[in-house]
Order: sequence, then structure tokens, then C-alpha cells
Amino acid sequence: MASRVFGACGAMMMSAAKAGSRSSSLPSPSPAPKSASAPAATGAAKKPKAKAAKSAAPGSALLRPNPVSPALGDFMGGVSEASRSGAVKKIWEHIKANNLQDPANKKLIHCDAKLKTIFEGKDQVGFLEIAKLVSAHFIKSPSS
Repeated sequence: MASRVFGACGAMMMSAAKAGSRSSSLPSPSPAPKSASAPAATGAAKKPKAKAAKSAAPGSALLRPNPVSPALGDFMGGVSEASRSGAVKKIWEHIKANNLQDPANKKLIHCDAKLKTIFEGKDQVGFLEIAKLVSAHFIKSPSS
């Protein structure tokens, strides 16, 4: 069955091979098969590079544990160091577990007493503010 499906491709390849083995005075095979395979090859080559660019480097600031304020440390279970991504992840786990997102406007978070300790006492924050508000709880070390 495969020979029936790929029979036309086989015939094109055979004619291209025969044309290549002839004298050099004949024109080269049609560029259509090469251009059809070239985008697929370049597209496949770009995808792994894109994945590598999206993943964070092992020593990036998002994954590196940094000292945190006592308020954020208590929120996260008494830790003294945490990564920024880990802190935001814990905050979102708390928000989801306690159903603190506004059902009408999912961009708004209603703060409970535990969140108010790290969000400057605000009753409500936007989800884009979370990273900014959490950033204040990461203690800057003199070496960075």
C-alpha cells in the first residue's frame, strides 16, 4: 500500500536521480521538490531553538533562591529563602484553594487576612500587581 501512496514521489525521485547522473549540460531537476522540503527542514530546525529560548537558564534570577522578608517567609511556611517563581506559585495555590479570584472579573484577587500581610494591606489586587508586590519582599543582597 505504501508504494501506491508514495508512488508519485518515487517516480519524481527516480527522474531526479537520472537527471543528476546525466551530463552537466542538462538543466538541474526542478527546484519545486527542494523548496517543498526546505521549509519543513528549516521549520523543524527553528522549533528546538525556540524551546531552548523559552526555558529559564539554570542560574536565572527567577529560579535562584533569595532571602525573603519575614512576612513572605511566614506565608510560605516559615522559609527564609525562596525563588521568585516559587513564591508566586505558592500565592496562586493559596488564591485557587481559597477561591479568592473575583468570579465576574478574573483579573481581580480578593485578599484574605493571609494575603493582606504580603500585599501591603490591600483588600483587592490585580493579578498583574502580584509580581510587583512580591518583589518588595525579596531582600537585596549587597553582592547582586
